[in-house]
Amino acid sequence: MTRSPTSSRPSSPPPSHSAFPSGPIRSVQGHAAVISGDDIDTDRIIPARFLKCISFEGLGEQAFADDRLELGGAHHLDWPERRDARILFVNRNFGCGSSREHAPQSLMRWGIRAVVGESFAEIFFGNCLALGIPCLQASHDSLIDLQALSAADSAVDFQLDVGSAVLKAAERHWPLEMAPGPRHLLLSGQWDATSQLVAHDQELRATAARLPYLVDFTLG
Repeated sequence: MTRSPTSSRPSSPPPSHSAFPSGPIRSVQGHAAVISGDDIDTDRIIPARFLKCISFEGLGEQAFADDRLELGGAHHLDWPERRDARILFVNRNFGCGSSREHAPQSLMRWGIRAVVGESFAEIFFGNCLALGIPCLQASHDSLIDLQALSAADSAVDFQLDVGSAVLKAAERHWPLEMAPGPRHLLLSGQWDATSQLVAHDQELRATAARLPYLVDFTLG
């Protein structure tokens, strides 16, 4: 059984994880953390004051900054047993509110590599997809079950298969949902727009060379 940490520190540096998502995203494996409640908006994921930054560096340690400060170290992400969590279990309409892309950036930089919830705000879902973070849906009963299992035992290792949209742990499995389009982008690696551009550099240069408004353009 897990227990609440005794430390009252509201925040601490995010755990050290491997490189950011890249290439095809076929599976995510690891421990999970629970963020309970419907309509968790992006201002709670990353408070607005952190939008002043000129890069996304350092946003990881500010994920859920105000919630963690208020709970004085008792927030799930501050539990020592949850420091290496790679999957978030959330509820309904997660990521609603402002469309700020800083929200999924902060989760990615914390170390989150997948989110499983009842439903997601559309723009948040798209911003996660653009970072290679799969957001899959589960039924209400499945989410309650998963959150209870994760809360009861921090050592449970979850295996998320993006292709089959199935989550497995403790000799059990839960069916998930994801639309075919986003699933194809993740499995093929085409979610990464920057890498797609770099891979087609020669074609892009050739096209640019044929465009009159990019070559030998002069004012009349």
